[in-house]
Amino acid sequence: MNNQLLLDNLRCIPDWPIDGVNFRDITTLFKSPEALKEIADEMCDFYANKGITKIVGIESRGFVMSSAVAVKLGAGIVLCRKPGKLPCKTVQESYKKEYGIDTIEIHEDAINENDIILLHDDLLATGGTMLAACNLVKKFHPKKIYCNFIIELNSEFPKCRELFDEDIEITSLLKF
Repeated sequence: MNNQLLLDNLRCIPDWPIDGVNFRDITTLFKSPEALKEIADEMCDFYANKGITKIVGIESRGFVMSSAVAVKLGAGIVLCRKPGKLPCKTVQESYKKEYGIDTIEIHEDAINENDIILLHDDLLATGGTMLAACNLVKKFHPKKIYCNFIIELNSEFPKCRELFDEDIEITSLLKF
């Protein structure tokens, strides 16, 4: 864990968006071919033997690695988006955020009960978005759900993993 190549390529912006927050900017990981490959390789190592059939990428930074890893694992990709962005009939999940309610959705025919799902997003902090995504995916009754993040802020949010069911395996490439 905490691969030095990734740490060396991760930009940290102090006091953004508010004082006291050290924002971890993953766009610097994406612009480095070496870091991008390392992220994809590490994610594939985690999930190579799990039988993943679909990767659910959470809007929008979750789309980047979901696509790369899906290709390497021979899996499909499902987009988890904000309302109104998907063209066909969808299933939705709403959740509480710090300043109100948000909603995410996926196509109603995107997942079935034979699927083994990997949910991916860039960051685990409070866990709200990923928990909503897990609840959304559970509506389809897949065989198994895994969750993955590039960064986990477990020192700032030490109890966020407790929000998830015990049977959901959570992995992160970098932990702060």
